Amino acid sequence: MAVYAVGDLQGCLQPLKCLLERVAFNPAVDRLWLVGDLVNRGPQSLDTLRYLYAMRDSLVCVLGNHDLHLLAAWHDVERLKKSDTLREIIEAPDADQLLDWLRRQKLLHYDEARSVALVHAGIPPQWTLGTALELAGEVEEVLRDDTRLKLFLDGMYGNEPNKWSKQLSGVERLRVITNYFTRMRFCTAEGKLDLKSKEGLDSAPKGYKPWYAHKGRRSRHVDIIFGHWAALEGRVSEPGIIALDTGCVWGGAMTLYNVDTGAYHRCECTDDGMPRGSHPSTGINDQS
Repeated sequence: MAVYAVGDLQGCLQPLKCLLERVAFNPAVDRLWLVGDLVNRGPQSLDTLRYLYAMRDSLVCVLGNHDLHLLAAWHDVERLKKSDTLREIIEAPDADQLLDWLRRQKLLHYDEARSVALVHAGIPPQWTLGTALELAGEVEEVLRDDTRLKLFLDGMYGNEPNKWSKQLSGVERLRVITNYFTRMRFCTAEGKLDLKSKEGLDSAPKGYKPWYAHKGRRSRHVDIIFGHWAALEGRVSEPGIIALDTGCVWGGAMTLYNVDTGAYHRCECTDDGMPRGSHPSTGINDQS
């Protein structure tokens, strides 16, 4: 049995297939971990979701901001933006089946045997792993609750509150938890979010660092696999932090990571999210 984690798909199905073929992925015995943002902006969002649904018993999936946006648009199509490639999913005859499965996925997965966490954007420095799992569970519970789902999706958007507090309640509490797990890049040591800066490390506002770079981060004993931040190009010097969004949908690459061996595999992508070629490597910078 092999366990692989793959970076943001964003509707780029062919590069994923290329990578799974390269490692001879066997869904009967192997497992694929998805860091979220399964859909949107790429050329095959509907096909990607159908492909994943068909192999759902072999997957561990955490939700990204684009996946949550899809769920919100499912309940109110007016939320769609011009740049979204999600309408084909919402209008598909199997939309309800696909999206009911999607809303039952996690925000945070922890493999205790491997001491590895899987999340879309990150875990804020002020939270322990236990706190993060507990708070992720609050949002996951709402996503699976027919009564509360639409209220959450309607109130999910926004940058405030920009910092966690135990005193928060209702939609504001759920919003800041969701923003940490699905949108975070830079924050302060106390967890104050900056959600406007989206480029590389040199774009950090004064007083802010990447969430994983704070010395007092309380989840240091756990390896963390994440996506979301294509501008990093998979390059993170912090031990135990594995960045897998290498910008396939932007003409970069899709990256597959063997969770047990640490080997990387890359499929170079064209500007339209199709594979240019692929090769295995032992590290993100190994192009041989």
